[in-house]
Amino acid sequence: MEELKLFGAWPSPYSYRVIWALKLKGIPYEYIEEDILLNKSSLLLQYNPVHKKIPVLVHGGKPICESMGAAMWKMFRNTGEECEKAVKECLEMLRNLEDHALGKNKFFCGETIGIVDTAFGGIAHWLGVIEDIVGVKLLEADSFPRLHAWTKIFKEEPTIRENLPDHEKMLECFKRGRKMFLPSP
Repeated sequence: MEELKLFGAWPSPYSYRVIWALKLKGIPYEYIEEDILLNKSSLLLQYNPVHKKIPVLVHGGKPICESMGAAMWKMFRNTGEECEKAVKECLEMLRNLEDHALGKNKFFCGETIGIVDTAFGGIAHWLGVIEDIVGVKLLEADSFPRLHAWTKIFKEEPTIRENLPDHEKMLECFKRGRKMFLPSP
């Protein structure tokens, strides 16, 4: 099998999507931690010269990049009216997931974790951190009962649980990062 490398960052939900998928499939890889805020490596810039973002999965020397904008990011990055608009977008997204995607199954595609679960895995862990920082609770059990239950079940799955970053460490990191994006008072 050709060499597989993953350039990621521990606070990134997008990195964890790839980590979970590789671990669930038992695919060996080399993980390369990136300092995405202050010191991106020359290899990351070489493999993703346009967006300069993680994650980047390199298979046989060829990069596979992912870059997704999300309403959660807008909520994190803004205050006031812009943050309120992003909160509404997040609630609509969660409502669609609750009503149309999750169904009555334990996981999105049945009784075991699949690719859709890893794609939405960021909701299970990172949304809670962003909620804590912004001071808005979105994923309430009474508003989104199935999605709320899914987040708990997903995070309890051994492969996922063993590969989640520490909540407090993430809070600290995201608070520092948010200060970089918000205008000075």
